[in-house]
Amino acid sequence: MKRLLIVRASAIGDVVFASALPAAIRRTHPDAHIAWLVEPGIHELLLADPNIDEVITWSKAEWVRLWKDGKRLELWRRVRQLRRELHARRFDIALDLQGLMKSGFITWLSGAPRRVGLGSKEGSQWLMTEVIPRGGEAARIGSEYQYLAQQMGFEAGDFLPTLTVAPAAAATVLGKLAEHGLAPGSYAVFAPFTTRPQKHWFEDAWQALAPQLIAATGLTPVILGGPADTEAAARIAAADPRIVNLAGQTRLPEAVAAIAHSALLIGVDTGLTHMGTALARPTVAIFGSTCPYQNTGRPTGSVIWLGLECSPCRRRPTCGGKFTCLRDITPEIVLARAQAMLAAGQGTT
Repeated sequence: MKRLLIVRASAIGDVVFASALPAAIRRTHPDAHIAWLVEPGIHELLLADPNIDEVITWSKAEWVRLWKDGKRLELWRRVRQLRRELHARRFDIALDLQGLMKSGFITWLSGAPRRVGLGSKEGSQWLMTEVIPRGGEAARIGSEYQYLAQQMGFEAGDFLPTLTVAPAAAATVLGKLAEHGLAPGSYAVFAPFTTRPQKHWFEDAWQALAPQLIAATGLTPVILGGPADTEAAARIAAADPRIVNLAGQTRLPEAVAAIAHSALLIGVDTGLTHMGTALARPTVAIFGSTCPYQNTGRPTGSVIWLGLECSPCRRRPTCGGKFTCLRDITPEIVLARAQAMLAAGQGTT
């Protein structure tokens, strides 16, 4: 195994879950050339990883736009261009971690003679030379990728998500925090935002939690999020002048650095929250309509999930927007869990 391509193009959280794979491959094949194909923007998460030799970007959004605009000839050119670029790298094996038709097509396009799909479906299984079913301990973070590593014969080890902090990003975000009088270890990251409303804890809950957390721990809440989250972040921050709102002001590498230097992270089922676990920070994850894992693999990581009969409903809520699975998680419950994780963190230092 000389040249290997990982295809996991999208979903920040899943890229974080799978981030232990390159190290597992490296331990088994120290001289292998390891590449990862991912969508632009998310690729910045992988650039500092010492176990990844090459990060290749593929703009699915651009291909979709060309298709919708009827520019089929230009789309065909882009497909052929990517095929040429991938074939030129002469990959021996390609791993499709998504198992969808889009990822399977890219994996097939790589020209790798051995193409392994993880739980391949939507017809992508016919583009693989072999398929490994999704397995492992469902309640453990990243278990399906750990299972794949084991089935491939890689030295999986504890297979905990791992992210590398880029020094330049750390310098930038620490400078931003210093402008607010914050030093490393003096703040708690809030990660309230994700892609679906049924995964959001309520804004009033965040507003109530902030002063309670400050009073109990002395930590300043720092809100992280993307450009689309700025209005909601402003509403949460308006509840207490001590809250620092950096939503929309950090790129992914800077968010990684901000989390790495935090004392605590509290968040919903979103990529930023999973980064807390990957960076071994005391982390409290609030899950309602989803429950991707309950075992974080770390003594400093905890999941709050009430396990109601209707949960997880994922993309099909049946509660008419009440989201009781989240409403019944009170700020007091979250604060108590946060204090427990902080204590666990002190015990591991």
